[in-house]
Amino acid sequence: MVSSVLYIGTDILLSMSWQGYSYPNQAVSELSAIGAPTRPFWLAMSFLFNPLVIAFGIGVWRAAGQKRALRITGILLMVWGVLGLVWLPFPMSPRGAERSFTDTMHIVMTGVTVPLMMVFIGFGAAARGKWFRLYSILTILAMLGFGALTGMLAPGIDTGQTPWMGLIERVCVYAPMLWVLVLAIVLLRARGIVNTELKPKSIAE
Repeated sequence: MVSSVLYIGTDILLSMSWQGYSYPNQAVSELSAIGAPTRPFWLAMSFLFNPLVIAFGIGVWRAAGQKRALRITGILLMVWGVLGLVWLPFPMSPRGAERSFTDTMHIVMTGVTVPLMMVFIGFGAAARGKWFRLYSILTILAMLGFGALTGMLAPGIDTGQTPWMGLIERVCVYAPMLWVLVLAIVLLRARGIVNTELKPKSIAE
């Protein structure tokens, strides 16, 4: 829960603090681009966010019990957290700059991470009933749809013409963050229900 709030909160606060940055029109990755004034703060957030994701993955794996799909979800969450640290040496170049190896690797990492998130959401959909399964499907559809729109607008970064790309991309970025937060709440509530059900039995015994 903390990891999701930390990521989204940092994105919003840094977007507001950088004069000249357009939250509706510019990509999230531009906040951590080479030479960006917000890059040091984004890196600081990343060194907190990714270990939290790894820790959450461990927690999901341990709480899964006999649920194989949930165990796989926990493992994939841990992989996501590790990949988040691998991202750090590959920032994108600022707008107008010549593209470099780090830009290529940034795209490669995106191509690996986004499908990974969809897969762990797919496995995690079985965590809690039909409503959570439906919510997970809608999350994946949102990532696919808004991710495709972002890809269509991304070439405009070189020319500085990316109207509404920031908002469109953030739907794709925030959706899995919110899913993780909801999964955490679901697992906590499930654990509370189990504890409540055990108490009358132990008293009767």
